[in-house]
This record gives sequence, structure tokens and C-alpha cells, in this order.
Amino acid sequence: MAGYVYIVTNHKRGTLYIGVTSDLERRIFEHREGSTPGFASKYGCNRLVWYEEHLQIGTAIQREKSLKRWYREWKIELIEKMNPDWRDLYFQLW
Repeated sequence: MAGYVYIVTNHKRGTLYIGVTSDLERRIFEHREGSTPGFASKYGCNRLVWYEEHLQIGTAIQREKSLKRWYREWKIELIEKMNPDWRDLYFQLW
């Protein structure tokens, strides 16, 4: 089963939330609706600004754990390589 690692935020260079899922569209929809209580909902992190697909969910989980240990500035650089304007990528998933 494939997996995705993703980063959502509340605004450009704002609070970052890193997650992993097997269904990116559904998970980001949940963030946008605020339907799941927790860190992302508390801080309004509902804009998808970066994601990465993996062939195996286990690999995606390992990548998520690795990214969570990164310095904030490294995460920002990662986002800006893929998405320099911090656009919400949710509508590009289809």
C-alpha cells in the first residue's frame, strides 16, 4: 500500500504539522474541515504546502519520523524547493 508524507500549515512560514497517510485527499480534507481534534486543528493547520509519495506506507512512516527531527529551517527549505509561494496544493491533488 502506498503512503504519503505531508506538511500542512496555517500560513506562510507559520506553524507546521507533518503527517503520514495512505489517503492524502481524505486526510487533507479532514484537516481543512477541522474534523480531527489535535495539534493541527488547534493551530489551524489546514493548508497543504508539501507532500511526498512513497510506494510503501512503512517507508512513508520512516520519512515522517525523520522529518519531525529536522530543524524548522530545514523543513522550510524543503517546502520552498517544491512550493516557493506556499500555495495550498490541495486543489492540485486531482
